[in-house]
Amino acid sequence: MSALLSVRDLSVEFPTRQGPVRAVQALSFHIARGDTLALVGESGSGKSTVALALLRLIASPGRIVSGEILFDGRDLTALSEEAIREVRGRDIAMIFQDPMMALNPVHTIGTQIAEAVRLHLGGTKAEGIERAVELLRLVRVPAPERRVREYPHNLSGGMRQRAMIAMALACNPKLLVADEPTTALDVTIQAQVLELIRELKERLHMAMLLITHDLGVVAESAERVVVMYAGRKVEEGAVREMFRKPHHPYTEGLIKVSRWESSGGGEMPEIPGTVPSPVELPPGCSFAPRCAYAMPACSREQPPLFDLADGRSSACFLAKADRP
Repeated sequence: MSALLSVRDLSVEFPTRQGPVRAVQALSFHIARGDTLALVGESGSGKSTVALALLRLIASPGRIVSGEILFDGRDLTALSEEAIREVRGRDIAMIFQDPMMALNPVHTIGTQIAEAVRLHLGGTKAEGIERAVELLRLVRVPAPERRVREYPHNLSGGMRQRAMIAMALACNPKLLVADEPTTALDVTIQAQVLELIRELKERLHMAMLLITHDLGVVAESAERVVVMYAGRKVEEGAVREMFRKPHHPYTEGLIKVSRWESSGGGEMPEIPGTVPSPVELPPGCSFAPRCAYAMPACSREQPPLFDLADGRSSACFLAKADRP
């Protein structure tokens, strides 16, 4: 199946007083039509920056400094601002982690969804509101005819997130980017929203980029996963195979935490330390100061991304033994 999205050697840079900093470094991945790829990592790993880069929403003075973002055969990095606005919302839509930040508090839910429809598909205001009601019904918002007249603050967190999903689906996008779509919700509502997203993805034949720190969500929602650390890809592979045998110590740590959270028993495993600031990356492998398997070479040299069996890859010197 041909790739709908191919990201090739993407690097994103932000100026600082200490000099330019690469928040994303030479990142590559692809998503086939109808598939779900998960982008995983702790806060500060660069995954949300990737989402903004795909839609050309990196706030100035940050910028994409190199690489290609090929979507349906077009390089989004080379499009004019007018052309990229046509892609946003219509072909690629995004669900943000905090709907209160993304929804306009002074406009009704119906007006905001209708405006997204009219912007890309045209039609009258009345037709846009009618479509908004249909979409709210699709995402299981109760009494959608009444909800279209309400404002974001009138809705619960779960209902706001459903309204955000409805807005994202307004133009039947080919790719849905979901950036931590359940972070602000309680556990019960999280499960409902994730199940809704999975169901709608299958019904509408969309591809999805799921950005999360939760490997439990990945296990239920994605076919492939890219693990990021300090702006770089450190492992990629099929979800089932990666859970069975991770090839990078960071992935191994994330999986142990995820399994503890799902079992709820025993002493909680942890990955010591925190993701380093991109301004102060350690020499060699960025994960080496936190790694139980670190060797002297890890502090001197950045490991390349080794191609392994079954279409997997890992940026760890220990993975060399698993190469075909």
